[in-house]
Amino acid sequence: MIHSIDLQATPGHLIRRAQQIAVAIFAEQLASAGITPVQFAILNALLDSPGIDQVSLAKRVAFDPATSGSVIGRLEAKGWVVRKADPADRRRKLLVVTPQGVQALAQIQSDVAQVQVKILAPLTLQEQNQFVHLLSRLVQGHQADGSPAQAEV
Repeated sequence: MIHSIDLQATPGHLIRRAQQIAVAIFAEQLASAGITPVQFAILNALLDSPGIDQVSLAKRVAFDPATSGSVIGRLEAKGWVVRKADPADRRRKLLVVTPQGVQALAQIQSDVAQVQVKILAPLTLQEQNQFVHLLSRLVQGHQADGSPAQAEV
């Protein structure tokens, strides 16, 4: 006889639920800013790597390159990102955060920090540090082994 699996004891289910919770907290905290977690990740990565191409940027934020194009398009529509032709290869587009994008990021940084606090709030400080450390090890371990999941956010 087959028995149901206790989803509350399976890492996959718990990680999915944690991701849903994290996205919901982000959406609630940043509702007035009109930015999604993926848009934030892309803008934030562009601050560190201005002039990066779309494929390299997608790898940096662990997001599908084809789908990242639509996210970048929405950021362009807001005036937060521009695509510029690569002087060495006119077919290749390089991405840069605009001054408006920098200003938008500056205005939401404290809210994004508050999101992290809210996500981890049920844990003690020691548990928070351990949880983030273990999540980092989990992600790095799967990236190192070439897991197909490394291309998704």
